[in-house]
Amino acid sequence: MEAFLESALEGNSYSVNKVAGDASFRSYYRISTANERYILMDAPPDKEDSAPFLDIARFLHPYGVAVPRIVQEDLQQGYLLLEDFGDTTFLLALNQGSSPRPLYQAAVETLLTLQETPIDGSCIAHQRPFDYAMLRRELALFTDWYIEQIRETPISSADRQRFDEVFDRLLQEILQQPVVLVHRDYHSRNLMWCDNQRVGVLDFQDAVVGPITYDLASLLRDCYVAWDGPFRAEISALWLQGARKRLNYSPEEPQRFQRDLDWMAIQRNLKAIGIFGRLSRRDGKHGYLNDIPRTMGYVRETLARYPELLTLSSLIDRYAP
Repeated sequence: MEAFLESALEGNSYSVNKVAGDASFRSYYRISTANERYILMDAPPDKEDSAPFLDIARFLHPYGVAVPRIVQEDLQQGYLLLEDFGDTTFLLALNQGSSPRPLYQAAVETLLTLQETPIDGSCIAHQRPFDYAMLRRELALFTDWYIEQIRETPISSADRQRFDEVFDRLLQEILQQPVVLVHRDYHSRNLMWCDNQRVGVLDFQDAVVGPITYDLASLLRDCYVAWDGPFRAEISALWLQGARKRLNYSPEEPQRFQRDLDWMAIQRNLKAIGIFGRLSRRDGKHGYLNDIPRTMGYVRETLARYPELLTLSSLIDRYAP
């Protein structure tokens, strides 16, 4: 690490301070020189592939999406020296009393900018379709890691089939949505509120091409902060207004957008609950279990609006009361 920094900083003296990590095997350090600050990402090559991060960052930057500038890289050792967006995530800004509307208005604008980038094959994300198989694997995280591992409740073969049938119905409808570039984790812990009131975007290395409402569902049914219905409706309307103009997204039926968003949010939130279970049981990161009640609350609230998903609602009541 010292050799990498000596080369990147051309011999200038510097200090190193560890900063908060994430749910992966990556760790982060703030590197300060006399005049500049950077973030060093340490991503062990045997556990993390940083090539997609580099490729997607270089794709997004020219289109005006504020992703970290790459200062220096050494993929063989797993080191990246990046632009420093500071410490203020959306979650921290909200906890410190910032008004949410300016933040989320800016987040919607940034999301639309990301979504209107061309899908032209010039980025690794364009070769990764968010298709039925991937969406279904995500839903399996809920049954396999949350119900059977965290709740320690075996699922009967008959109920496995019922889960399969209702998950299939959910996904068949989701897959009718138009597709765009999807960040996959567009929420309050991965969005930075920078000094110049721009939105810095992090953790985009798993981007894919998939359903148009996925990132909006991540933003407004956030596992880490709860929003009431009126605020979600206000921000959803703001996004929809921009999507009509910039993404040519114009659902024929007035209720279609809300249904698209709701059904996508169910899939997204169930997947998140499963990941939280896996982080606890497999990786020993138990703090994420505290976010499950909030996330499950979104799922129950949404399912209550759709009688055709009563089977899923009853299965959740049975296995995750």
